[in-house]
This record gives sequence, structure tokens and C-alpha cells, in this order.
Amino acid sequence: MNSNTFYSKYKGEIILLIVTLLWSATFVIVKESLENISSMLFIGLRFLISGVILLPIIIRKNLDWKNSNLIPPLFLGVLLFLGFSTQTLGLKYTTATKSAFLTGTAVAIIPILQLLIEKKRPKTGSVIGVAVVLIGILFLSGGNSIITLLNDIATNFNLGDFLTLICAIFFAGYVVYLDMLSSKYNSWMLLIVQIVVSALLAFIFAVVFNIIDYETLKINYSNQLGYGILYTAIFATLVTTTLQTKYQKLVSPTKAGIVYSFEPIFAATIAYIFISERITSFGLLGALLIFVGLIISESYDSLISNLRKSI
Repeated sequence: MNSNTFYSKYKGEIILLIVTLLWSATFVIVKESLENISSMLFIGLRFLISGVILLPIIIRKNLDWKNSNLIPPLFLGVLLFLGFSTQTLGLKYTTATKSAFLTGTAVAIIPILQLLIEKKRPKTGSVIGVAVVLIGILFLSGGNSIITLLNDIATNFNLGDFLTLICAIFFAGYVVYLDMLSSKYNSWMLLIVQIVVSALLAFIFAVVFNIIDYETLKINYSNQLGYGILYTAIFATLVTTTLQTKYQKLVSPTKAGIVYSFEPIFAATIAYIFISERITSFGLLGALLIFVGLIISESYDSLISNLRKSI
């Protein structure tokens, strides 16, 4: 198989891996940014800048807004906002380790929602791949002791853990619902609606949280915060959401969830390169299991089918 044939066959998976790579750098950036800005204001600015950059492109596309039912895309935008907001708020109260594991559980939630909502049963290879990936995430998140991680979650389950778990459910729902809409709507229309809805809801919640004294509106500008907002707005929002909206339809929701599970691997690699943070033996085993899970999801069903034909 030459490189062009390989890319054509796995185009969806390759592009979603790029999306995952861009996401993986945001954890430290967001965590540090929240020291100087309130969470909802950060999300609002992140999506506002993305929308402003995207607007000239949308105007040139001359989309048919009058004859389009915008309720489904609006709901998709709500799911996207709820995923980002609960994840960002959760980061204020929980550890990075628990956040990585609980967010990663989305990979197991996606096939359940796909069955309930789309009435589509995931392929056997995808189900096995999900199980292997989930174990891999557990190893990768567990550091030197998986037992310690599980015990920490069981005995010290806090608001941040709850919000992060809810975040996993929202992101899983987003992946499945995007699969349903991507073949029915223009990808640019889906994209701009998601970004506008997320920005508006973030600013609304920023004001509401300030009124009810849940979170005080604040912004203490620094170069670090400016870089954080620009990176998340351009690369981790505009670029990733554009690619995800356009190309996720090339793979099943369950397989997309497995690809997104590479985020902690990329994050650990980035941490190793830039801040010399070493990956434990458990972490390396977890990374290997996630990779194996992807291979199983890609090849198991065709392998079994070929074996049956050869018998």
C-alpha cells in the first residue's frame, strides 16, 4: 500500500489524530490561564475570536440560512459548550490525573449513546477496541499505582470529578450527534452555529455566575494569558472544530472516540519534550494499550471476515 492509498483509506482517522494532537496541548495552557481569568470568560473569548476569524469565510460561502432548520445545529452547539464548560470548571477542583481518566471514559459512553440514539450497534472490533483503550487510559492516568487512582476516585469523589464525568457524557453525545448531522448539513453552517452558540452561552454564564457569586468575573492580562487565549481560539477551537465537523463523518462515532483517546498520549509526550516530565512504566503500557485498541478497531472485523472466508 503506497502513501496515497494509505491516506485515502485512513483519511478520517489521520485528520482526527491531528485534531487530538492540537487538543492535547491545551490542558496545561487552560490550567495556567484560569489563574488570571474566570473560566466562562475564557471560554467566551476563545470562541468569540474563533467566530470573528471565521466570519469572512462564512460570508463568502453564501449559505442558505432561510431554508435551513437551525434547531439541530443549535443543539449541537449547546452540547459543545456544555462539554467545554464542565471540563474547564472541573479543572478548578480536581487533579490532572483524575481529569484525564474521567474525560477518557467518553470512549466507553459513545457506543452506548450510538446504540440508544442512532439505533446502530457498534462493530465487534470497535467494542473490543473500546475496552482495551479504556484499560489503557486507566494505566496511563494511574501513574505508578492504578489502585491509588481508583481509590482516590472512589473515596475522594468531588465536584470537579463530577463535572468532568458529566463533561465526558456531553462530549460523547456531541460526537454521536455530530455523526447524525454531518451528512444533512453544510459543514460550514454547522461550524459557525456551534462557535456562535458556545460564545454566547459562555458570556451569559459568565454574567450569571458573577451575579450568584459562584465565580467572580476577572481578567488579569499577561502575555501568558494572551498566548493561551490565542492558541485555544485558533488551533484548539477554530482548526479542531473545523476539521472535526468536516471529517468525523468519515469514521464511526465509536472509532472517533478511540482516536480521541490518544489525547493523553500526546499530552504526556508534549510534557516530556517541553518540561521533561517522564512517563512511568504504567503510562507506557497504557499508551501501548490505547494504540493496540485502535489497531483492533481498525482490523478485527475484516480479519475475522477473511478468516471465515478462508475456512
